[in-house]
Amino acid sequence: MKSCKTCLLPETHETISFDKKGNCSICYNFKTKSKINWNSKKKELNQIINKFKTFQKDQEYDCIVPFSGGKDSTWTLYYLVKEYNLKPLVVRFDHGFFRPNLENNVKNISRNLGVDIQTYTPNWKVVQKLMLQSLIEKGDFCWHCHTGIFSYPMRVAVEKKIPLIIWGEPSSEYTAYYGYDSDELVDEKRFNRFVNLGINAEDMYLRLKGELKIRDLKPFIYPSEKSLREIKCLSICLGSYIKWDVKKQSKIIKTELGWKGDEVENVPKIYSYEKIECYMQGVRDYLKYIKRGYSRPTHLAAIDLRNKRLNKKQANKIIKEFEGKRPPSLDLFLDFIGISEKKFMEIAISHEVSPYKHNHKLIKKGKKTNDYKLWSKEGALDKKTSNNILKNSGKF
Repeated sequence: MKSCKTCLLPETHETISFDKKGNCSICYNFKTKSKINWNSKKKELNQIINKFKTFQKDQEYDCIVPFSGGKDSTWTLYYLVKEYNLKPLVVRFDHGFFRPNLENNVKNISRNLGVDIQTYTPNWKVVQKLMLQSLIEKGDFCWHCHTGIFSYPMRVAVEKKIPLIIWGEPSSEYTAYYGYDSDELVDEKRFNRFVNLGINAEDMYLRLKGELKIRDLKPFIYPSEKSLREIKCLSICLGSYIKWDVKKQSKIIKTELGWKGDEVENVPKIYSYEKIECYMQGVRDYLKYIKRGYSRPTHLAAIDLRNKRLNKKQANKIIKEFEGKRPPSLDLFLDFIGISEKKFMEIAISHEVSPYKHNHKLIKKGKKTNDYKLWSKEGALDKKTSNNILKNSGKF
């Protein structure tokens, strides 16, 4: 496969394109980042926050901060409280796979910063069906997570009439959907562009053919444009206004808030700050490898290559050592959605991105993390339901 001469991302990476010199569009975004006048962008952020604090001075909350407890949302919350003395409503969408260390982090953060947190946990029986259908449709079982994380805080904003929503890093850190030199509002256009995988809740309702009712899908539906206009909503990324640097930010939240990193399946220890929230992360990365021929180690090495924190020899060593391994969490996942590993592979390979061709003989077993025994194993999807979903898909 063709890969970027600078960061090693392959041609199967989402939104990637290459210039005549063999450098990729994500690296181009990175170069524009260095040309941004960040002092000017910070002044824009000051104006936004002052404006909203002024016209809603009697409101209970200054803004909403969507929050997973990972490095980016933690930094966002820390920065807004410490820099602007805001009183945010912290909104969490529980996708069903929070890890023990993450929950400890959230407790430490809430106590150190003194913030109100609202958590929503969707119906597990609904989530299981959505996971299987999403896997079948897109080779990505996280539709409920993608849509819930982005739609639920917006629904809370409408319900509580809190017009300012501040997210963390912009997508231009990792893809070319948007550039640093363009405005990236976290709105319905962005939601439909890449968050919901091209499938809205009504699509899910139709494709599941009676397995769920439309009311079961309300948490995953983005609020109407009219309702957002009525509260004069503005939904932005903090990373559009301050220069984003995950390594520096991770060190600060560790020191100031007692935030702790964690071991993640098939990810090097030097990236212990990355994707610590979800114990299904290893399965997500494994799917990506089957479909696209690379996974998170390549993604993380690419970021460090652009920042000149690694050389190509070091990056290739990381990739070779950690990619292409079967995560132990796959056993839990297969029970959760009620299918065999053979069927899982059949579905995953059907979503291969050309020119990659997966060779399962090269796959090795990955190691269990230190908290594997603490991960919930309860609530397997019954085979009858999973077989119905597979049959109704008309694909498997």
